[in-house]
Amino acid sequence: MKLKTRATEKIKRRYILVDSNDRNKVEKAVLDYIGLLGWAKAKPVFVESRDTVLSVDRAWDLHVRAALELEGIKVIRVSGTLAGLGR
Repeated sequence: MKLKTRATEKIKRRYILVDSNDRNKVEKAVLDYIGLLGWAKAKPVFVESRDTVLSVDRAWDLHVRAALELEGIKVIRVSGTLAGLGR
C-alpha cells in the first residue's frame, strides 16, 4: 500500500538557468560557499536539458545564487517552473 504525501510535505523548488556548461564548476562553487550541510539542505539537482539548469529548494534559492555569482558564474534566469525558463 502506497502512502500519500500531503501537499505541505512536497518540496517546493526553483529552477536556476546558469551560463556555464561545466557542472563540476557549478558544484564546486556551491560547495565552497554554503558547504556540505548547505548542499544537503538546498537539495540541488541538475535537470537534464539542453542548457545547465539547477533545481534547488525554495528556501535556499538566494544562497545558491549568491554562491554562483561569487564564483563568476552568471545566473541568467530563475523560475518556479521549467516552462518559465524558456521565455
